[in-house]
Amino acid sequence: MNEKLEKLNQELEKSEAKLRRAQNQEKILEHQIKKLTRKERTHRLCTRGAMLESYLPHPENVMDEQIDVILKTLFYRNDIRQSIAKILAENGKEESE
Repeated sequence: MNEKLEKLNQELEKSEAKLRRAQNQEKILEHQIKKLTRKERTHRLCTRGAMLESYLPHPENVMDEQIDVILKTLFYRNDIRQSIAKILAENGKEESE
């Protein structure tokens, strides 16, 4: 009886150690996912910011508030909104195919 109990306790300890390793591995993987997601976002922001700057004369002289006004002015125009909706709808069609 003692041998059987001892054997079960050993198996329990091994299983708990295996569980801890798996949980640690899960944390490592979650951290890697967050890191990659953050890098993708940073890359996207830099790329799109560079695109915006390419349309501005002397972008180094433009203030953040001025960029905000320019973007709001553009995006509130009805024709621009319709163009954006059309472009985004095309993206949705491509994804469903």
